[in-house]
Amino acid sequence: MQENLYGKTLDELQEICKLHALPSFTAKQITDWLYKKHCRSFDEMSNLSLKVREILKTEYIIRLSSPVGEQISADGTKKYLFTTVNNHFIETVFIPDNDRATVCVSSQAGCKMNCLFCMTGKQGFQENLSTGEILNQIRSLPEFDKLTNIVFMGMGEPFDNYETLLKALTILTSEWGYAWSPRRITVSTIGIIPILKRFIKESECHLAVSLHSAFPENRLQIMPLEKSYPMHEIIRTLKQHNWHGQRRLSFEYIMFAGINDTLSDCRELIRLLKGLECQVNLIRYHNIPEINLKGVDYETMLIFRDTLNRAGILTTVRVSRGEDIMAACGMLSGLKSPMT
Repeated sequence: MQENLYGKTLDELQEICKLHALPSFTAKQITDWLYKKHCRSFDEMSNLSLKVREILKTEYIIRLSSPVGEQISADGTKKYLFTTVNNHFIETVFIPDNDRATVCVSSQAGCKMNCLFCMTGKQGFQENLSTGEILNQIRSLPEFDKLTNIVFMGMGEPFDNYETLLKALTILTSEWGYAWSPRRITVSTIGIIPILKRFIKESECHLAVSLHSAFPENRLQIMPLEKSYPMHEIIRTLKQHNWHGQRRLSFEYIMFAGINDTLSDCRELIRLLKGLECQVNLIRYHNIPEINLKGVDYETMLIFRDTLNRAGILTTVRVSRGEDIMAACGMLSGLKSPMT
């Protein structure tokens, strides 16, 4: 089976060139064609000799694939369905918002984490995506040229596919790659601590941590990983880093009736985050089938928000997008036939 060159880093391409006794500068030429000129075939690489192109065509492919399904929300959000090489489905969401255009990218087909409120977790784990499959969701998006922001908040836990994630971020942010600013990219995690420590050191992208409760016993009810990676250890790890400056640390907090919505929860959250430069995003719970959880009313969310803001913790209520097409937070799933 031919190896996919799309999704290779400059270092990896240099190794490939060395393997085939190609000039070292060929690797940089290939990255220009792949990530700057957006070519889809080796025949387009006109500054490579015919001999080099024939070697590449024999051993490698450039695998890019268009969405196989699309749904459009009443609010303008679009959800796209892609297939993986192993014939699993993954979902990717495009969110237009005035002068911003964000793509929400998946890192896995399915997920191992089994958070109670998440449709992806209900389908179980199927596979890690390759670097090319992650980047393809961005490059093959019909709205690629409009994008201003990327969030890794789709299907899967990005830190559970970390080496691949790091390669994707390297290609997105390197001068020889897509040359995006890391300040336009946010990676979300539920807090796998060893990887969290690496990410803080190895990436400049924004970080969003799924918290959802300031009380360990309540968080454990909805997030089994709390047992392995307690939130107090996560917060302790985050407090060892200086978050002042342009890099943003945020916490995702879905509000559930009777679990994390009281003033007591709010006060404990203030105590937990004291001294940490961060932002809290309050999110409305989106109902998923056969799960006995309930959201809270908007007034409760506003009281929670205002209490945190008065305590000096910048807090917003995130506007739900794409709920009518199952594209909102926690609703993505690949267990379906292709969309029309």
